[in-house]
Amino acid sequence: MGADAPERCAQAFTVAATATASGADVSLWLTGEASWFALPGRAEAFELPHSAALADLRDAILAGGALTLCTQCAARRDITTDDVLPGVRIAGAQTFVEEVLGADVQALVY
Repeated sequence: MGADAPERCAQAFTVAATATASGADVSLWLTGEASWFALPGRAEAFELPHSAALADLRDAILAGGALTLCTQCAARRDITTDDVLPGVRIAGAQTFVEEVLGADVQALVY
Protein backbone atom coordinates (compact mmCIF):
# COMPACT_ATOMS: atom_id res chain seq x y z
CA MET A 1 0.00 0.00 0.00
CA GLY A 2 2.06 2.88 -1.26
CA ALA A 3 1.82 5.00 -4.36
CA ASP A 4 0.22 1.95 -6.01
CA ALA A 5 -2.83 2.38 -3.70
CA PRO A 6 -2.89 6.14 -3.08
CA GLU A 7 -6.22 6.42 -1.28
CA ARG A 8 -5.49 3.64 1.21
CA CYS A 9 -2.01 5.05 1.74
CA ALA A 10 -3.28 8.56 2.42
CA GLN A 11 -5.95 7.19 4.76
CA ALA A 12 -3.37 5.35 6.84
CA PHE A 13 -1.16 8.41 7.17
CA THR A 14 -4.18 10.68 7.86
CA VAL A 15 -5.53 8.46 10.64
CA ALA A 16 -2.06 8.05 12.20
CA ALA A 17 -1.34 11.79 12.08
CA THR A 18 -4.77 12.63 13.50
CA ALA A 19 -4.32 10.12 16.31
CA THR A 20 -0.88 11.58 17.06
CA ALA A 21 -2.33 15.10 17.18
CA SER A 22 -5.01 13.80 19.56
CA GLY A 23 -2.36 12.55 21.97
CA ALA A 24 -2.55 8.86 21.15
CA ASP A 25 0.56 6.69 21.26
CA VAL A 26 1.03 6.03 17.54
CA SER A 27 3.32 3.66 15.71
CA LEU A 28 2.96 3.52 11.92
CA TRP A 29 4.77 0.70 10.13
CA LEU A 30 5.74 1.06 6.49
CA THR A 31 5.61 -2.18 4.53
CA GLY A 32 5.59 -3.20 0.88
CA GLU A 33 5.53 -0.30 -1.55
CA ALA A 34 4.91 2.15 1.32
CA SER A 35 8.53 1.45 2.31
CA TRP A 36 9.62 4.12 -0.15
CA PHE A 37 8.00 6.81 2.03
CA ALA A 38 10.79 6.30 4.56
CA LEU A 39 13.16 7.97 2.09
CA PRO A 40 13.68 11.71 1.62
CA GLY A 41 11.59 13.25 -1.15
CA ARG A 42 9.23 10.31 -1.68
CA ALA A 43 6.30 11.64 0.36
CA GLU A 44 6.84 15.07 -1.18
CA ALA A 45 6.30 13.56 -4.64
CA PHE A 46 3.04 11.83 -3.62
CA GLU A 47 -0.12 13.55 -4.84
CA LEU A 48 -3.75 12.77 -4.14
CA PRO A 49 -6.50 15.32 -4.79
CA HIS A 50 -8.39 16.50 -1.70
CA SER A 51 -5.88 14.90 0.66
CA ALA A 52 -3.45 16.53 3.05
CA ALA A 53 0.13 16.55 1.85
CA LEU A 54 1.67 13.18 2.68
CA ALA A 55 4.94 14.83 3.74
CA ASP A 56 3.05 16.93 6.31
CA LEU A 57 1.26 13.87 7.66
CA ARG A 58 4.54 11.95 7.83
CA ASP A 59 6.23 14.81 9.66
CA ALA A 60 3.38 14.99 12.18
CA ILE A 61 3.77 11.28 12.88
CA LEU A 62 7.53 11.61 13.26
CA ALA A 63 7.09 14.57 15.63
CA GLY A 64 4.77 12.77 18.01
CA GLY A 65 4.87 9.07 17.29
CA ALA A 66 6.95 6.35 15.74
CA LEU A 67 7.52 5.59 12.07
CA THR A 68 9.05 2.19 11.38
CA LEU A 69 10.18 0.57 8.17
CA CYS A 70 9.83 -3.22 8.03
CA THR A 71 13.24 -4.92 8.03
CA GLN A 72 12.41 -7.40 5.26
CA CYS A 73 10.71 -4.76 3.12
CA ALA A 74 13.75 -2.51 3.45
CA ALA A 75 16.11 -5.34 2.54
CA ARG A 76 14.07 -6.27 -0.55
CA ARG A 77 14.44 -2.68 -1.75
CA ASP A 78 18.10 -2.27 -0.72
CA ILE A 79 17.11 0.45 1.76
CA THR A 80 19.49 0.88 4.71
CA THR A 81 19.52 3.02 7.82
CA ASP A 82 21.76 5.46 5.93
CA ASP A 83 18.97 6.00 3.39
CA VAL A 84 15.97 6.74 5.61
CA LEU A 85 14.78 10.03 7.02
CA PRO A 86 15.90 11.07 10.50
CA GLY A 87 13.59 9.50 13.06
CA VAL A 88 12.59 6.51 10.92
CA ARG A 89 13.73 3.20 12.33
CA ILE A 90 14.08 -0.13 10.59
CA ALA A 91 12.76 -2.99 12.69
CA GLY A 92 11.18 -6.40 12.38
CA ALA A 93 8.54 -8.71 13.74
CA GLN A 94 9.89 -8.90 17.28
CA THR A 95 9.66 -5.13 17.69
CA PHE A 96 6.17 -5.14 16.20
CA VAL A 97 4.97 -7.83 18.61
CA GLU A 98 6.55 -6.03 21.56
CA GLU A 99 4.71 -2.86 20.61
CA VAL A 100 1.38 -4.62 20.18
CA LEU A 101 1.66 -6.52 23.45
CA GLY A 102 3.30 -3.66 25.31
CA ALA A 103 5.80 -6.03 26.86
CA ASP A 104 9.11 -7.71 26.26
CA VAL A 105 8.34 -10.93 24.42
CA GLN A 106 11.91 -11.98 23.74
CA ALA A 107 11.31 -15.39 25.29
CA LEU A 108 8.43 -16.02 22.91
CA VAL A 109 10.45 -15.21 19.81
CA TYR A 110 13.43 -17.48 20.40
